[in-house]
Amino acid sequence: MKNTISPVATFDQSLDSLIKTIRIPPRPGLLIDIQRELAQVEPSPMKLAKIIANDVSLSASLLKLTNSSFFGLRTKANSVEQAVSMIGMEQSSLLMMGLIARQVVGAKDASMSKFWDFSSKRGRAMTYLAKRIPVCSGNVAHTFGLFCDTGIPLLSERFPDYASTITKANKEFEYTFTAIEDQRHNTNHAAIGALLTRSWGLPEEISTAILLHHDYKELNNSAISDLARGLIALSLLAEYAIHQYHGKILFSEWEKGGNLACQFLGISADQAADRLDELHELFSQEQ
Repeated sequence: MKNTISPVATFDQSLDSLIKTIRIPPRPGLLIDIQRELAQVEPSPMKLAKIIANDVSLSASLLKLTNSSFFGLRTKANSVEQAVSMIGMEQSSLLMMGLIARQVVGAKDASMSKFWDFSSKRGRAMTYLAKRIPVCSGNVAHTFGLFCDTGIPLLSERFPDYASTITKANKEFEYTFTAIEDQRHNTNHAAIGALLTRSWGLPEEISTAILLHHDYKELNNSAISDLARGLIALSLLAEYAIHQYHGKILFSEWEKGGNLACQFLGISADQAADRLDELHELFSQEQ
């Protein structure tokens, strides 16, 4: 490995080369239809439900999520229309966005099941944290949690040795995760994920947060929106909780950015520990 690692290229500078070398899935037609309905002056829950119902598999997944402990609804939804009515159009569309991503991104790789399970858990954890540390809405937090690492399966498709890059980056305590990727592949999963979310029409601040989510020094950069920085900080706390829950006490990303995340969120080390304990209890309840 070289003694120095060049800085991560900016998103705009690397955009052209990324398009040429990485397969970015186009925005699916179902997602376009959902977003088009939500963009109406008066979007219709019935029309949204009808759009969702066009895909039997995703409809079943939406019902399963709606009736899960994550929402804790007293009454179970028996149809897509009921699900949309009970959890709302915005929440339904965000869940569908995550389900569509799971269906499209890395769909050819059976090993991606573990990746999406982790992403789903991060999304749920961030939703919980957003209620306790109100730096963003729960819906935005959940969406970011799901899409944060979508560049990983796309890079896995492109580079046969990418798994070894992840292993190396996860053990790195000095350089950023993305710097390791840049050195070995001339791109990184954060830039690819930001490109995907931009092309899929997600909010710009989510794309910005995805692009920067391993550059913890940006938590002190006031030129970056509070929302984007809040997502980065919440995500790090959520991931630390997941790693601890699975018995991995030493987490290199937390060592690099934990203090900065706590400072931005305005919480002490003891308060962070309390949030981690609460998330561990939440994960246990989901088993």
